[in-house]
Amino acid sequence: MRALEWVRSRAEDLLNDRGAVWWMLFVAAIYAGATFVRSQASDWGADHMMILASDMFVGRSDLSSLTTINDIVTLDGRHYQAMSLLPTIPYLPLVPFHDLWPAARWIVSAVVGIVAGWLALPLARRYGPGGIADYWLACLGAFGTLLFTLTIEGNFYYLAHLEATLLLFLLLIEWHDDRRPIVLGLLIGLCALARPTLMLAAIPFGLALLVEDRPRIRTALLFGAPLAAAVAITGWWDWVRFGSVFETGYTISWVTDPLEVLRSQGLFSTTHLPTNVALFLGGGYGIRATFPWLVPSSEGQSIFLTMPALLIAVGTTLRDRTNQVLWAAVVLTAIPVFLYYGGGGGATYGYRYAMDFVPFLLALVAIAMRDRFGNLERTLIALSLAFVCYGYFWQVWK
Repeated sequence: MRALEWVRSRAEDLLNDRGAVWWMLFVAAIYAGATFVRSQASDWGADHMMILASDMFVGRSDLSSLTTINDIVTLDGRHYQAMSLLPTIPYLPLVPFHDLWPAARWIVSAVVGIVAGWLALPLARRYGPGGIADYWLACLGAFGTLLFTLTIEGNFYYLAHLEATLLLFLLLIEWHDDRRPIVLGLLIGLCALARPTLMLAAIPFGLALLVEDRPRIRTALLFGAPLAAAVAITGWWDWVRFGSVFETGYTISWVTDPLEVLRSQGLFSTTHLPTNVALFLGGGYGIRATFPWLVPSSEGQSIFLTMPALLIAVGTTLRDRTNQVLWAAVVLTAIPVFLYYGGGGGATYGYRYAMDFVPFLLALVAIAMRDRFGNLERTLIALSLAFVCYGYFWQVWK
């Protein structure tokens, strides 16, 4: 009954907030329309996550058929997808509807991306300066980051990033509002079920909770229980597939020869650091004679040429505890990203793996704009929107 009353109250608040209603309609229309156009430029068919979801319904953890061989682990004649568990979950409700299987990847990605896009406005309202600036920030979050270009691709690899972004937006909203330890732990744990490296975000948020004026043992238990559950679920899923709680599959899966050379130097290694940082800062474009003329590097593009507005975050001070927590989350989650052998996320527009820490940077951008929201900030946001718009055209017409 209390849950129903809460839902009713939230619905009434939303209906009375015309700005939020129009924002939700706008995001849904743009994301759905862009996804539909993108889908028409691609072959349709059930992808690995749809196949795996249907196999899970009959008690299998392996794939009954393959649509690609990259990141596939073959053991005893069975094929397994080396991937976390959470990206499969949204496909499960579609299993009984066989006619929807070919479109499942577009449906799932669009729904998750739209909800994440919706959350960009409440996030901006909590951390931003208020007024029209919050809508600039919301547009940056929904249309000026790789959230948009990853959504329209209908790719199960990218779904993990979409899920993590949505959950991180909720985490940041919860951190601003109530800071309930169990909710924060649950959201980080779910993030880790999509992107395991995001478990590192538990360190700054957990430490910040413990130094606040609250019962430390109770706080630690409430915060840590969902995290322990996420670790247990991950270990169980790896044991079911690979016979070991320590084997994620990424070290033994099939990859292309160039990736195999890199992986032989270490799944995570300082050897990859210079190249990855160089891509993140300096990855660029080639040129061709036909639309859309610029050809983004297949290895990844610079943040300056995809999401330059995130640089506004450097205007925040480290004297505020929230800023300290957010910057610590950025640094800690960026470490495995830049040590990973996979570069920026091959054949993806932008530096895809950077989405692990982009939500924290968005909150910092919003905080920085409390002190300054001038022509420079507007220009950087406009450039981010333009670069992401170009990324959309590239993905459709490449």
